[in-house]
Amino acid sequence: MPPTTSDTASLLSHHSSAISRPTTLQPTRNAQIFTLDTFSSKDFIVKDFVETLSDSAAPARRSTQAATSGQAFDPKPLIRTFEHALSRLKTLSEDLETRENELSGSVRRAAGQHNANIKSREKELERAIEAFQRLERTLDGEGERDVGGNAAMRIGEKLEELDRQRQRAQDAKFILQCWVEVSERGDLGSLEDVRRMGGGEGKVRCAHIARQLLKISQRLGGEAEESKRGSVVKTNGVHEGTNGYGDAVVENGYTGRDGHRPREIIEKFLEMLEKDLLKSFDDFYRRQNFDGMRECATALRDFSDGNSVISLFVNQHQFFIDRSQLVTEELATDNETWDRLADPDTEPPGVEPGLQSLIDEVKVVVQEESFIIKRAFPYYDEVLARFLQRVFQQSIQQKLEMVLNKADSISSLAFLRSLQASRSYISALVEDLKAHGLTEHPDPVSSVTAAVLDQQLDVVLYFTGSSYIEREKKNLGELFEGLLFKFTLYHSRRRKVNTQSSTYLSALSARSKEFISSAKDTYIERLDAADLPSSQKKMMLRIAGLSHDRDSSNPSSQKEAEVTDEDGQLSIPNTKRMLKWLAESVGRGLELASTTNETPKEVRELLHLLIQNMGEIYLETALDAANETALTAEQNTKSEPDLSYLADLRVAISILHLMLTTTQLLLFPLAASNLTIRRDLEKTVAQFTDRMESKIDSVLQRTLDAALSWSSRLLSQQRKTDFRPRDDANLQLDQLQTPTCQAVFTFLSRLSTRASATLSGRVLESFLLELATGLRTLLLQHFKSFSVSQTGALAVSKDITKYIELLRSFNLPASFDPSLEVLTEVANVFVIGPDALRDRLRGFGGGTGGVGWERGDLRAYVLRREDCGSVGVQAALSVL
Repeated sequence: MPPTTSDTASLLSHHSSAISRPTTLQPTRNAQIFTLDTFSSKDFIVKDFVETLSDSAAPARRSTQAATSGQAFDPKPLIRTFEHALSRLKTLSEDLETRENELSGSVRRAAGQHNANIKSREKELERAIEAFQRLERTLDGEGERDVGGNAAMRIGEKLEELDRQRQRAQDAKFILQCWVEVSERGDLGSLEDVRRMGGGEGKVRCAHIARQLLKISQRLGGEAEESKRGSVVKTNGVHEGTNGYGDAVVENGYTGRDGHRPREIIEKFLEMLEKDLLKSFDDFYRRQNFDGMRECATALRDFSDGNSVISLFVNQHQFFIDRSQLVTEELATDNETWDRLADPDTEPPGVEPGLQSLIDEVKVVVQEESFIIKRAFPYYDEVLARFLQRVFQQSIQQKLEMVLNKADSISSLAFLRSLQASRSYISALVEDLKAHGLTEHPDPVSSVTAAVLDQQLDVVLYFTGSSYIEREKKNLGELFEGLLFKFTLYHSRRRKVNTQSSTYLSALSARSKEFISSAKDTYIERLDAADLPSSQKKMMLRIAGLSHDRDSSNPSSQKEAEVTDEDGQLSIPNTKRMLKWLAESVGRGLELASTTNETPKEVRELLHLLIQNMGEIYLETALDAANETALTAEQNTKSEPDLSYLADLRVAISILHLMLTTTQLLLFPLAASNLTIRRDLEKTVAQFTDRMESKIDSVLQRTLDAALSWSSRLLSQQRKTDFRPRDDANLQLDQLQTPTCQAVFTFLSRLSTRASATLSGRVLESFLLELATGLRTLLLQHFKSFSVSQTGALAVSKDITKYIELLRSFNLPASFDPSLEVLTEVANVFVIGPDALRDRLRGFGGGTGGVGWERGDLRAYVLRREDCGSVGVQAALSVL
């Protein structure tokens, strides 16, 4: 049942009294005790807290329900539990409020104290600033000379000057004291004490004072000599004299009272002091005591400008000691590498391994020693320069000379390639050292050190210069001569042959092998006389395609020395080999002569060498042979001309193009710095090009003449019955052309094919146009020579059609088309009837037709018609 109104009021009243009087309320059984930590936990959840309170009252509620089963719900346990929780929460709230008030009060007090501290510090800072400003104004003096900082500075300067004067006075006093000791007692005890007890600074001071004493001795000795020459008393033939101090004067300088010689004593002391300093420097160096080394180096600067200590540091370096024992070491390169180095057709293998190892070690040693030199010497630039000089001129140069001597014993090319590879690697070493900075590390080296490195590079590689380009020319000349040996031999034999043969190849193979054998022996003897290394001789013979074996009984040797027709022809691969050798030589020259201004002159020398060998000996010789063969073909009218030399002409044109391209792209740009040489090179190349083009034009012209001459001979073999058969039975209608036309067509088609394979562009067009024009002239003259019947007109028409087909296959320009029309009109003159002929002639070009042709020019062909006497043909002639 729901509670009654009175019960509800009682509960509310009870709840109100429980809240107002928490201290009288006793916690129920199973009530939970909680503190502020319960609510300050991160895991606190209000819902869980309420459920926990409810669960704590659940047992009492269940027991009550069990006792009064069937009765209404009893909220009293929950009410008591929540009343206790509310009471506890109120107590905690009051405690929190109390603590909050206390903390707020503490914060207010701390804030007030903090503000007071800040104000106090501000006042102190203001006072400090004011005091600093007053001090600054006092130091500045505010325009007054003798007030404040100006006065302090002047006082300090005067004190420093007085201190220097005092020091000079003490030094002068000590010097005079030492002089008295050495001149009167003959010792330097005071100076010895300073040397033994003064440490590094004492030794420096000893050296300075001893030098001053030596100067005094030298000056007094000079004055004594002058005094002796001025006041000499001659007694018994002996010169005696004294100086102003009563001291004796001897021939070797000033002498003290008791016969002591101060100068000798001082020099011995200086010598002993120098040895002592050098020994100390060496001990410090072994212990890596850089400060001690620096003190000794400073003191030894007065001894021959420090040369002794620099020499000690450089000469006793472990690198030079170890390397000096390896001077006689054999080179690490094997024979195969040397062979590759001497072979012009293989890539160079690079720098010699032993030299490479040395340069790598030098790089590490110099970088490490630069750090020591910087710390041990106050004049480190001079020491570094001496150290670099020793490294380059002794270690690197000795090894380089060994490598180059070995390479020179192999061949000239091996020497040049070794020189280039070594120069490249040593230059890389110099650049690496400059980039490292050495004593200026990590900054780049100073200008002085950079100049020293460049100088050492030039000194080590002293092989460059005029002697270098001579070596390059000699090497290239030998390679070109060997490669062109068989070619030169072939054409030398050709010139001596009395050409009675009818073909190009048979004329060049008519000589026996005795000439070849003698030329081979001559070449080998010339190699022997040139004082070349044996390996280079073998390489030259290999390039020339020869064997060193001169035994005539050896058939293989004779076979190897045989010269074939192929050896006498131009070769693009051989040309590329020569240009490759030239390019390698030019690149080598640029690298080795990079510090000189001789590049344009060297390029001029190489260009002359190229033109002399590839241009004159190789290309011009082949063109001369082609000209001679073309002339022979032109003069030979008994047989068909052999035009096989046109293949060599195409190769010659390609070689000429390669040469011109090489000179334009490779050589001319390198001579741009010298305009005079550049113009000279351009003039030389232009003259050579004109000469070669003139020879090529001569070959083509003679080819045209030979072709037209042979065509004329073929046309002369035309039979009269071909165009005027005796009866129709002799006319073979199934035959397309006459034999003469077919022979001319075959010959000129073959010539056109070879010309197209040989020539190109405008040259080919001009050649074929000249050929077509000559053939047209021959044909027009040819058809004036034969009487043509009405039946034979068909043969004429077929022949002319074939000739026109031949001319159109030449791919001639459009300007030649009217000439073809003329040939067509000639064919029509013979074919058409009299009436049509009259109309045809009346309308022929309106009075002119073709190029340089008029209507009257057809009269000669009309008269060759068999029916020219008929009325119709005569009427047609009246039109003309």
